[in-house]
Amino acid sequence: MDQFDRMLAKWQPTALSLFRFITGLLLLQYGIAKIFKFPVVPMFANLPPLITAAGTLELVLGALLMIGLFTRIAAFLLSGEMAFAYFLGHMFKKPEEPVFLPLLNGGTAAILFCFACLYLATAGGGPISLDAMMRKKT
Repeated sequence: MDQFDRMLAKWQPTALSLFRFITGLLLLQYGIAKIFKFPVVPMFANLPPLITAAGTLELVLGALLMIGLFTRIAAFLLSGEMAFAYFLGHMFKKPEEPVFLPLLNGGTAAILFCFACLYLATAGGGPISLDAMMRKKT
């Protein structure tokens, strides 16, 4: 088992960079759908200003995550936005009857994004990122 652990451990930094890129890409798609209405997603048709602001954050900060620039700050802000989205947009969708279970309130993705971004805020962007390139120059 130690040999298997060592074999996988050497790929951990690269996997971190890939994880950061994919997380950013997935958040970016939500931002594009909310701001540019592409692709057409019926639930994003007539968005209130708060959701449009969330889409702007997902668009800009998701792009920063993808390229690995200001990764920790972008991920931290996105983690907070996703926690906010879960509580405001999912758990308390109907204030008179809050539904905590993500399976029932549709908040699974928000929770996953929240903790994925929280991890990226602590782990950084990995070796394949603009943050790492900028560190090498100094």
